[in-house]
Amino acid sequence: MIPWRAALFSSLLLAAAPVCAHETAGKNGGRVADAGKFHVELVAKGETVDVFVSDEGQKPVPAAGFKGTAILVVGGKPARVPLEPVDGNRLTGKAATALGDNPKGAVQLTGPDGATASGKFN
Repeated sequence: MIPWRAALFSSLLLAAAPVCAHETAGKNGGRVADAGKFHVELVAKGETVDVFVSDEGQKPVPAAGFKGTAILVVGGKPARVPLEPVDGNRLTGKAATALGDNPKGAVQLTGPDGATASGKFN
């Protein structure tokens, strides 16, 4: 009876694995997280926040028409950073204070079609 329970438990863990969001290293030196049908890469340097948008195949998605907000924890408090498209697949914004290299928080995007997505960074 014990092996049957172990097999059931293992299969449940494996089935749940794809549902969990992942965070990996990105092409631009930041961290990548799932955001709906997109992947977003968060790069923070000083007060500057850059977010690079790609599709599920890691191909760049033009940022034109997107808008977004990065909500990042700075000194234990949330800092909202408006993001605007600048070039290629990049949106950028400036925080009021330095963010550190790996801030925790989330990126919320609204696409050209009005659909919203968010990615979480731990």
